Parts: sequence; C-alpha cells; structure tokens
Amino acid sequence: MAADRLALPPVRLLPEDELARLALTVPLLERAVRLARWAGPDTRVDVMGELTEDDRLRAAAELGLADDQDGLAETSQAWGIAIDTGLVELEIDEAAAQATEPGDPAGSALPGEALAQLTAGEPQDVLEVWLATAETALGEAASPDFEGLRAAIGGDGQDDDGVLDLDALDWDPEEEAEFLDAALANLYAYSAMEEAGYESVPLPVLAASLVVPDDMAEPTDDVLEEVTEVMMRLDDHFRLLAPTGLIEYQPVDDALIEEGDEDGGAAADQDLGADLDPEEISRYGMVRLTPLGVFGVRARLLDAGAHAPAVGDLADREAAVLLDAMTDYPDQAARTEAELWLDGRKSDEAARELLAASTGDDLGAPGRRLMCQQTLSLLGTDAEPALREVLDDRQLGGLARVWLTEHGARDVPAPDEAMVFWLTVDTLAAQLDSEHAPELLAELVTGLVAQHDGFFDAVWRVDHPATSDVLEAMGRLHPDKSVAKTARKAAFKARSKAGTGR
Repeated sequence: MAADRLALPPVRLLPEDELARLALTVPLLERAVRLARWAGPDTRVDVMGELTEDDRLRAAAELGLADDQDGLAETSQAWGIAIDTGLVELEIDEAAAQATEPGDPAGSALPGEALAQLTAGEPQDVLEVWLATAETALGEAASPDFEGLRAAIGGDGQDDDGVLDLDALDWDPEEEAEFLDAALANLYAYSAMEEAGYESVPLPVLAASLVVPDDMAEPTDDVLEEVTEVMMRLDDHFRLLAPTGLIEYQPVDDALIEEGDEDGGAAADQDLGADLDPEEISRYGMVRLTPLGVFGVRARLLDAGAHAPAVGDLADREAAVLLDAMTDYPDQAARTEAELWLDGRKSDEAARELLAASTGDDLGAPGRRLMCQQTLSLLGTDAEPALREVLDDRQLGGLARVWLTEHGARDVPAPDEAMVFWLTVDTLAAQLDSEHAPELLAELVTGLVAQHDGFFDAVWRVDHPATSDVLEAMGRLHPDKSVAKTARKAAFKARSKAGTGR
C-alpha cells in the first residue's frame, strides 16, 4: 500500500479480543476454517494445490454450497484462502506431480499450523490469520475478472507462444492494486473523520475523491464521466471484498447499471451532478470500513511506512509529544486522546507537565498551548496549585487565569492589558495554524475587533513571534475592507518593530 506522506487522522480501534471475535465470524475465513477441519489424508489435490473435481464437489457440500458454477467458485476461493493463510498444508508427491496434468491427483491436504493458532484463540494469532485472509482477497480483487481471463485463455489474449498476454486484457495488476489501495486509504480517512459509527460513504463521493482535483470548484462533464467509470471499478472490487470483513457494502443498483448500458452512461453522469435525496444516493452504492476493516487497513498502512495513529497511542508518552500530535487531531479525537493521557495521572502533576511542555517561542508553541488549555479544562480543582504557580509567567499566565476563573477559584489577579493581548495573539496564531474553516476564523476575528476599541493600535506592539503573521491574516479574513486595511498597516508596524520588514 502506497504511503506517500499520507496525512491520516487518528482512528479509534476496538480492543484486540473484540476484533478477534469479529474476525472469526468473517464469512470467507469461516469457510476456510471449515475446509481446514474437513481436510485429511484422503483429500486429493492436483499439482497446483487445487482440489480435484470430486473433492471440490465434496468441499462444496461441506460448506452447504450448491454444486453450480457460483457455488464451486466460492468453494475454490475458500480453499485458496485456507492454503494461503496456512490453515491447510499440502503434501505433494513430486514423482506424481511430474507425471500428471493440472486437475489430476498429485497429493493430499492436511490441517495446517494456522488452524492450531485459531483454535488456541489468542487474539493476535487470530488477527494475523485474518490479515492474511484479507491480503489474499485484496490480491484477487486486483486480478482480472474471470470472464476476461477466460476469453484471453481462449486465444484472444495469448501471444504467439500461447502465453497469457496481460496487455491484451488492458489490465495492469500493479496499477489496479495501487488504485484499490488509494480507495481504501481514502475510505480509511473518511472512517476516521466519522469515527463514532464509521458511517457509510456514498460510492460517488469515494470515487470523486480519487478523481476530482481539490481545487476544482465544479467538475466538468469529462470528470463526471471518469467518476462514473471509477465508481463501476470500485463496485466490482467491493463486491469481492465484502465477504472478507473489511467492508460493509451496498452495491450499485443493477437497474442503474442497465440504464447506463442503454444510454452509454449519460444518465448516470447527469444524476451524479444533481442533488439527490439519501434514498436515491444509496442506489449508487454505499460503503464503510468495519471496525475490523479499520484495523486491517491501518495495519497495511503501517507496513507501508505511513503515519497512521490510533487514539490511545500517546497515553504513555511525554506531554510535549501529546500536545504536538494533538494539534493535527480532529476535535473529538483530541479530547479522547487527552482523556486517555490524563487517566491514571495525578491532576496537579499532569498539569505541571502539560504547562512545562507548552512553553516556547517556536512555530508550534501556540498550538501546544491551545492543546494544553483544552486538556487542562478536563482537570478538576486538584490542579489549581499547579495553575497558580505560573500566574507570573509571560506565556502561561493568561491561560492560567482563564482556567482558574472558569473553575471558580478565588483571588485570581486580573491580567494586565499586555497579557490579554499576548494571549489573544497566541490563540489566533494557534487557530490559524490549524485546519479551521476560513469562515469560522473570519467570525472569530470580526468578534475580537468589535470587542476592543483601538484593537490594532494595541496589538501591533505585542511582543510575540507571530504578531505580524496574525495581523496579516486578520487583514485577509476581516470582511470590512477598511478594517482589513488597518490590520495590514498594523502588520507592517509589527514587522518594523521586530526588525523583520519584508
């Protein structure tokens, strides 16, 4: 799975024992386990490890599947999973293998070590086998479709030597695998943002995230057509992946596919550009990563070298690491991470560690102080002594006064004007460095200016490393042109005062 500087939000994982219980109920793995327990010395396989025709029929009956094309295909898929995961081990007779053709008996199959792992029931072992199941299924999903492969073997897709010609199939296995990885990574990001319930994502939305450029306000007809094509590719993949437990998938309505075939996809393209009600949107497919799927995709991302944090990873880390990381977390994830970090720590000791970690004049310091303030808000009055200790600190005195006042502390000294404006600049610097929507920041800026007469005349004098940057941003964000001009003039004064005019 590609890991090119993926900016992934943290996810909340279920405990390993719960994930393991879910893994054992996955249809594909459950079938593979049943076949592993069924296998024995009399189970005959060919040189490729495939069940012979008679034993494939017996295996289908063992799984309660029909002996038609679909049932036998599902049986073969489960058998392949059993072999790839080590649930079944093959014993091939080398002499027989050299003298037989594919399909002829060449050995037997016995239960493998992985079956013993599952039987022991240790969560990590169960999840290891499930991950191997998912990897095999992902490989199959990125393979050419059966009909295309059969047509190629029939002659149209072979070169002069009779070797399968993948170019004739118009199929690049590496490209298809990367496409599927990108789709899962985007779905993972959506799942993290909708963490509480891993809400379903409409297939057109997921497809658009893979196609539509971020800076494109309105997709063109060509882009909409490409979105439709990507939707149908995803539909094919996700139908195959649904039995793995990675995803829950509501496929594209077959009637829509038929309508698209009749009009060349024009109707689908038109609908994708329209405002549809939720019921109509669901006809285009809905997909979500399951809790097990979030665990699985994260494991693949980590293997690829991506930074894919999980909520709770920072519980035993230093306060500075916690605060730095939380500046990039969504609000709810940051709060949960802070709660887990505070759990088991004494309030006053935790407050002192947080305050000490939030000092500094570096670019990340305002963000750390904002995260510190939000984390301190979760503490009770036992933390009061630690907050009083920093009342005279230039960087921490303002947020300490805010905390003490909000917690009903008595005899809290009033801040001087310099401290008030320093805290204002520091808070704005932290907000500007976050991913808050511009319109929300504009409201904040407008409110601050309205509350203080002579705001800009006071702020440009503030001795804070970010003063000029904050004032420049206020000039961009304030809706009143005259106020915005005043902010830009104040920014110029602040740069001149700091000797950094540019």
